[in-house]
Amino acid sequence: MAPTDVNEILHAVKDVDFPADRDELVQEAKRAGASEPAVKALRGIPPESYANRAEVARSVRLPADADMDLSPAQRAQQARKGGRRGQAERLRDVRKPPVDEELDR
Repeated sequence: MAPTDVNEILHAVKDVDFPADRDELVQEAKRAGASEPAVKALRGIPPESYANRAEVARSVRLPADADMDLSPAQRAQQARKGGRRGQAERLRDVRKPPVDEELDR
């Protein structure tokens, strides 16, 4: 099965009328002829209402090697921005607040 990326997923839901829930996004992706990995990625997002495509992109979980086609410089730039392209914010590694580090929590 070929991997997917955020751009493919966003293309699959480009005609969705937002707000939309997960089931609507999955149905639209199937209608748009999205690949099975893209549909599977949409099935894996939380069952919430999404206001726009950016919220969908932040919620999609991709395989760890989804960014393998990027150059080392591009991956470094993403890391400086806070994570892998398309990675949900809750999955990003975040530094402990200085107070927690000082108290060693």
